[in-house]
Amino acid sequence: MSRNIFILALEEQQRKELETLRHADELSFHGLLDVETLIEPESFSFNRLLEQARQELKQTTGSVGSVDAIIAHWDFPTSVMVPILCKEYNIPAPPLESVLKCEHKYWSRVEQKKAIPEHVPDFCSVDPFASDPLGQVTLDYPFWLKPVKAFSSQLGFKIENAEQFYTAIEETRQAIHHFGDPFNEALEHVDLPPEIRQANGNTCIAEQIISGRQGAPEGTMFQGEFNVHGVFDQPVDKGATLFDRLEYPSSMPEGVQRRMIDASKRFLEHIGFDHGCFNAEFMWDEESDQLWLVEFNTRISQSHSEMFIMVDGMSNHEVAIDIALGQRPSMVNRQGQFPVAAKCMIPHKHEDAIVKRVPSQQELLELRERFPGTLIKLDIEPGMRLSDLPNQDSFSYHIGTIYLGADSHEKLRERYRDCLDALHFEFDAVS
Repeated sequence: MSRNIFILALEEQQRKELETLRHADELSFHGLLDVETLIEPESFSFNRLLEQARQELKQTTGSVGSVDAIIAHWDFPTSVMVPILCKEYNIPAPPLESVLKCEHKYWSRVEQKKAIPEHVPDFCSVDPFASDPLGQVTLDYPFWLKPVKAFSSQLGFKIENAEQFYTAIEETRQAIHHFGDPFNEALEHVDLPPEIRQANGNTCIAEQIISGRQGAPEGTMFQGEFNVHGVFDQPVDKGATLFDRLEYPSSMPEGVQRRMIDASKRFLEHIGFDHGCFNAEFMWDEESDQLWLVEFNTRISQSHSEMFIMVDGMSNHEVAIDIALGQRPSMVNRQGQFPVAAKCMIPHKHEDAIVKRVPSQQELLELRERFPGTLIKLDIEPGMRLSDLPNQDSFSYHIGTIYLGADSHEKLRERYRDCLDALHFEFDAVS
């Protein structure tokens, strides 16, 4: 009998990847709500989405018979919905409080400070609606200001003086409720410490600015057993800031990778995270050898999946399914087509425009023939306006993604440049 796996906001690309899993013939995959509902709404209520998911599960199980696993591959709200729904169906998932201790940026920093203080930059809570928000800041200029819950770099500001601070505060006051209000609904599902009740979903965190090379361990926690199945890094290209990519496996020194893994283990054990997947983001300042923690995510990274397939010959969806079904996770190692792989952004300057032309399917096919294994995903089509793209950061538009493999990290960079040169886009200015 097939086991039923429900995946919030399941995309067609994910479904294709899932069908390649080792025991896919023994599993039935079901989408639970869609991307438009969960990831791209103009406004939403966490509790209303939770109730919609409950009703859809009830209707679907009337025909399929059982709920054997529920999985999220996206951040809030899906990441927080999963432990609530799993508890209701008595199936494995991390404790809700441990997930929220990662999702709430300020709460996470408070807990990180207790467990791994040597990796935590200075920070403080800021209420943007206070009469004197600047008076709450305990950091020197410059610093970052961002909501305790947002998407990517949205409402993230580098603050260098009081004028910039108050400009950021005004913009934050206008937009913070989009995620802040539903996040407050999610926080009501646990008993919050007084400090966190005060720093609710519509507050901000100010943080010391850190710099360096980014690294990202991904792994699992199963019945208290910690494991990392891959480490990624984001190389810094001097003078080439547009060449934004993740590479796997990491080329950082092994000692630095071990420190990232050790810090991840200590923090997850501290917050009681178990029966779940994670990926963590660190920043290594090579000059000072300081390793900073950026954040924790309580899921596998779906953007890592193609790179795992290229290098290891297996998607990280394998461990997500194992964990969700209450089975010890396992992955093969270095059985793929390439020694190294990368996920590369197709950037466009942060200037609004109307898309006039995108590369044709024939052009994409020719590029794939030139660089075997390359996968290109475009997020735009003719007639679209760039400012209508959902969930963009404030530095550049991401108009697509290139996944590619090579024999070395140097070859990856060459292929990335060659692909960008070969992809022909045209845009019209916005009048």
